[in-house]
Amino acid sequence: MNQQENQAQTAWSIEDAERTYGVSSWGGGYFEIGKNGNIHVIPDPRLNDVRIDMKAVIDEIREENIQFPVVVRFHDVLRSQVVNLNETFREVISEAGYRGKYRGVYPIKVNQMREVVEEIVDAGQPYDYGLEAGSKPELLAVLAYNNNPNALTILNGYKDEEFIKLALLGRKLGRKVVVVIEKFSELTLLIKVAKQLDISPIVGLRAKMQSKGQGRWQGSSGERAKFGLNISEIIKAARLLEKEGMGECLKLLHFHIGSQLPEIRAIKDAVNEGARIYAELVKMGFALEYVDVGGGLGIDYDGSKSTADSSRNYSVREYVADVIYGMREMCDLEGVEHPNIVTESGRAITAHHSCVITEVVGEIKPDGAHIDTSAADTDHFLLKNMRDLADHLDDEINYQEVYNDATQYKEQASDAFKLRVISLEELGKIETLYWSIMRKVKQFYRGAEFVPEEVQSLDFSLSSQYLCNFSIFQSAVDSWAIDQILPVVPITGLHTPPVNDGSLVDITCDSDGKIDKFVIEHAIDHVLPMPAYSSDEPFYLGLFLTGAYQDVMGDMHNLFGRLNEVHIFSYDDDPQDFYIEEFVKGSSVEHVLSVMQYHPSSMAIDIKRQIDKEVSIGNIKPREGVKWTDFYEHCLAGYTYLNTDKK
Repeated sequence: MNQQENQAQTAWSIEDAERTYGVSSWGGGYFEIGKNGNIHVIPDPRLNDVRIDMKAVIDEIREENIQFPVVVRFHDVLRSQVVNLNETFREVISEAGYRGKYRGVYPIKVNQMREVVEEIVDAGQPYDYGLEAGSKPELLAVLAYNNNPNALTILNGYKDEEFIKLALLGRKLGRKVVVVIEKFSELTLLIKVAKQLDISPIVGLRAKMQSKGQGRWQGSSGERAKFGLNISEIIKAARLLEKEGMGECLKLLHFHIGSQLPEIRAIKDAVNEGARIYAELVKMGFALEYVDVGGGLGIDYDGSKSTADSSRNYSVREYVADVIYGMREMCDLEGVEHPNIVTESGRAITAHHSCVITEVVGEIKPDGAHIDTSAADTDHFLLKNMRDLADHLDDEINYQEVYNDATQYKEQASDAFKLRVISLEELGKIETLYWSIMRKVKQFYRGAEFVPEEVQSLDFSLSSQYLCNFSIFQSAVDSWAIDQILPVVPITGLHTPPVNDGSLVDITCDSDGKIDKFVIEHAIDHVLPMPAYSSDEPFYLGLFLTGAYQDVMGDMHNLFGRLNEVHIFSYDDDPQDFYIEEFVKGSSVEHVLSVMQYHPSSMAIDIKRQIDKEVSIGNIKPREGVKWTDFYEHCLAGYTYLNTDKK
């Protein structure tokens, strides 16, 4: 190690780690790098003295013999987000002199896990915070769990007669169930069923907005939007309700311009347009009580506070202020009452509370195994040329020229091997020397003011691929499907300088099973700086902000099932400030096989029959046959992921 590198290592600090990984930028006040170099969790930023060391969580998970990978849920974070959103609306409403109330709902499609819904309902009880459903299965769950008579139940999505009857059952139970009309034919069906059952519905109309959102989901608005009524249909629907003697049932106007809105101006424009439609409907004689501004409150996944798809250029308070003040201004201009405000902020509520902890189980280096490159009389001139380059590297030579020559020799060697000019062993020696040269070239340019463009690519070419015990398609599906940035950070060792760069690959047999986009120094990089890794010691990475959609959208690619879960609650009197409240076992092999229409019990019988046959003809000893039978059945009952227990 030269003097410059030694000084760099000595100068490394927690501030350097923070600047590199940006934990506080995307952490929303819930995550930070502790002084000991471990990721710490602040379950409730209002209680700043309670901190949970993620290494302590991992240690306890190991002590409980819970296999990795695991989903870790911090339920206090979930509750804190519910409280923060509701309290922010209350504060801004009071400051603005706004005469309506906030009646938010959580759209359970974002994360339908029972434990998540239960915590949100419980935390939202003092605020009459409700739920939203977009399908019959979701509605069945919502009817069972949203039993607060003052909280709204918003029903979006396309509806059939059963859906509408379930909604009217909610009305019979005394709930504020709002049927949002997505297409005009739904209204005629609702009127018919409501009259048959003699139940008065609460009706909402969803407007197709001309205001455009931004980001990946901007298609939620405009004339080609999948859901909603245009202006003429809204007028026709309102008049039809009036004609049928149900005009008083129209209580809500709904609009939505997209999920994960990165730009605050899009929100301002949508609120202005929606408020104008609301005001006109009121002046037409319809006593609307609610305006539902839909979802869209974004998460700053990359910490850049920008208009990038994975970020947002506004705070929660700014979002709330623009909704409240924008609605108040338009209503005052039109001389109509301020409506109660509804939002469907699912991503902002759930994203931070959940993370995936996976263990690194191997390192795939680009230069592979180093073989002996000592000279032999029979060496081909390409091998001799590459060795000469490697043997005469010093600070006085032109390293860009070295890079160019080495690259040319390697390409020529590959062609020569295909033409049977050089042997496999010679090609292996050339590759070993090439990668050794490239590492020295990279080291020479480290910290240089100017780095040639082609040399810059060495950061990626020389980086390792870290094999991680999880499936992208199960636990981080958006990173594969839509290039969603999810923060990835080593759980420990951040007080020491990174010694290597790497990307992540999962244990599926799919070449797409990788993560090679990371938030580094507030920018997107293709490699993740890593502390020292040794296969002799467990090493864990965290995928953060996975609580929205990732928990429920994962598939069973390669039959990797749901992960084990641990649910964490903070507890100030505990020495570690937390306890594991619940362990939820992940999918077993027999479960995922059953989902795919296999019959594990029959499979076990078939394997036993085959083993018994081999025992009978003497190929397997009886005692060995019993062990193989037990082993097969043990694997059927086991976890779908690798068993990395080194005990």
